[in-house]
Amino acid sequence: MSPTVFRWKSYRFLFFSREEERMHVHVCCPEGEAKFWLEPEVAIGVNHGLRSHQLSEVRHVVEERRDEIIATWREHFRS
Repeated sequence: MSPTVFRWKSYRFLFFSREEERMHVHVCCPEGEAKFWLEPEVAIGVNHGLRSHQLSEVRHVVEERRDEIIATWREHFRS
């Protein structure tokens, strides 16, 4: 199960259930996907196909909505 946290432009921000425990969010779009660590600070973990301007734009969105993403993570993985 991969719950969508939110959508922004052509990007889907989501979690992959049963993946690693370190808090992160995946960002997918038609051009590729990336993974961003949320703690201790927002950082790019992996990038597959996104260009540098896309990574910068999406990282900014993750930073702005970090608290929301973390709250959703905790709700989803609390079990």
